[in-house]
Amino acid sequence: MSVSAIRPVVLVTGSSRGIGLAAAKALAAEGFAVAVNGPLDDAELRAAVAAVSAIGPCVAAAFDVTDIAGHDAALAAIEAALGPLTTLVNNAGVGVLSRGDLLEVSEASWDRCLGVNAKAAFFLAQAFAKRVLARARDESVFHSIVNVTSSNAVAVAVQRSEYCASKAAAAMVSKALAVRLGPENIAVYDVQPGLIATEMTAPVIEMYRKRAEDGLTLFPRVGTPEDIGAIIASLATGKLPYTTGQVISADAGLLVPRF
Repeated sequence: MSVSAIRPVVLVTGSSRGIGLAAAKALAAEGFAVAVNGPLDDAELRAAVAAVSAIGPCVAAAFDVTDIAGHDAALAAIEAALGPLTTLVNNAGVGVLSRGDLLEVSEASWDRCLGVNAKAAFFLAQAFAKRVLARARDESVFHSIVNVTSSNAVAVAVQRSEYCASKAAAAMVSKALAVRLGPENIAVYDVQPGLIATEMTAPVIEMYRKRAEDGLTLFPRVGTPEDIGAIIASLATGKLPYTTGQVISADAGLLVPRF
């Protein structure tokens, strides 16, 4: 990067581990200054910051994404440390409190999934967009929002119905943002991972690994956080020019209709 170049700045939510951490590392390798987020300033967040800092500029951004009233202050602190934000990766997400019959889903599990996976992403994107639009911008600098949803935005997993509903809502948020922000030259993407080996999927991933090998996915393997991180970095760096509102099915062909 030349001295005169503007360094892109990204906030990756839920980036103390898993897909978020892989994305943070990939973005740092692409020249981004990175704000690594987790709900608490704990050992896990500090370890993630150390790992990303070994690649490029990085700060900890410890805040709860569900604290809507705190979003603007959190973004302001990031910008004070790294410079104007150019990119938001809405990756923070939670699973269900308990897998089971749809008829037994609790209100607490529903509210938790919708609150983190859809509501928080919507309002954080809103706060980010308002900050970007309130200042003069170099139009040569690519600005984007990348939302990480799930194949379950489309495909039902009946034992995790509230999770599916939250990801479907987040997918529509991505479309709405793309429509609103396209005229402002801010791209919006929806990355929908399939079977990815993370801490969240650890209890069931071996079962899905066997199913992938048996043909559930077109590539006979489960994915890695690094696979998704590379996709996110490609989108955030504008490597898919003249695109917005796209759904990236990062699922090894899981949802391709077959006979």
